[in-house]
Amino acid sequence: MERNYDLKTVVEMKKPHPCGTNEWQIIRMGMDIRIKCLGCGHSVLIARRDFDKKMKRVLR
Repeated sequence: MERNYDLKTVVEMKKPHPCGTNEWQIIRMGMDIRIKCLGCGHSVLIARRDFDKKMKRVLR
């Protein structure tokens, strides 16, 4: 299944962040993907392969 996402895309992950929200914005792409929580602003760097496994769907 091919995923369609790019910079500034808002995605939903399978597990929610501890702050309670489940919406993340992609802020950096490459071999790794950096996503930022839209609830608290925390950012996380994830390997692209792991990101594809953990992403549930593209929101906007």
